[in-house]
Amino acid sequence: MKFRFLAAAFLVAFAAAVAAQMPDPPITRPKITGVSHLAVYTSNPAAADHFYSEIVGAVKLPDPENPKGVRYAVSATQFIEVLPLPAGAGIKRLDHVAYNTSNAEGLRRYLASKAYKTPGNVEKGLDGSRYFTVKDPEGNKVEFVEPPNLPKPVVAPNAIGTHLIHAGIIVHNRAVEDTFYRDLLGFRPYWFGGMTDDKVEWVSQQLPDSHDWLEYMVNNNPDISAHDVGVLDHVSIGEISVDAAFKILKDGNRLAGVNADTQTKIGRDGKGQFNLYDPDGVRVELMNLHASEKPCCSGFTAEDPAE
Repeated sequence: MKFRFLAAAFLVAFAAAVAAQMPDPPITRPKITGVSHLAVYTSNPAAADHFYSEIVGAVKLPDPENPKGVRYAVSATQFIEVLPLPAGAGIKRLDHVAYNTSNAEGLRRYLASKAYKTPGNVEKGLDGSRYFTVKDPEGNKVEFVEPPNLPKPVVAPNAIGTHLIHAGIIVHNRAVEDTFYRDLLGFRPYWFGGMTDDKVEWVSQQLPDSHDWLEYMVNNNPDISAHDVGVLDHVSIGEISVDAAFKILKDGNRLAGVNADTQTKIGRDGKGQFNLYDPDGVRVELMNLHASEKPCCSGFTAEDPAE
């Protein structure tokens, strides 16, 4: 009996020792399900409120993450966050781009398991959302948001569009940024192009679990102007017809006093677009969901976003 007890104890100890030496199973990346929001600074809150509420037609809501901020929502899970301009902000008006995820804590742990610098825990918004922020390799702030279990519906009858299909950020080194967005997070190629066929200035990659995308706006001009920064850092609202959306804005006298294009145009990607700018110069781009002409430079390598 004593021998059996010792043998059993040995087996238990041996199994524990083997288990202790076995590596933990790899952490699976939770889904990244779409663009959540673009957060921008304003030097004139009243003017920004007029632009996003009356021109874009978004619904003004309190900001569950920042009591000094305001949300302008186009849907239950997508919005533009407007924050007070901090002292010493310089010419940039972009604070961060945010993406929705199915599990914020799981995604934080996933990045940490890859030795990426992350905060020690996720934060919780007053609406029940969970989120955390990191910086990409070039120092751009990136937020990941797990929406509330039951997001409050947003009724935005005057919104010029209800789907933020992509966000654009200034990028200096495409390869360096790819180590984060593509290698770690699994973003997928969608399209690339530039003002001329032989120059790549815009690189679009869809989120791993969504047809929404991030657009690298490649620019290495050390003397870039505030105007050009506002053009490059941008958000895009999807449209079935940009021409129809432009007509709504024009017929409703919603473009009076707004810095905007005089008419719609076809972009180099073959999609109709129309650009307007908030009071601090941040570009809000209306873009057709589908191309109506052949794109320059490269074909599309993934499906377009849906309405």
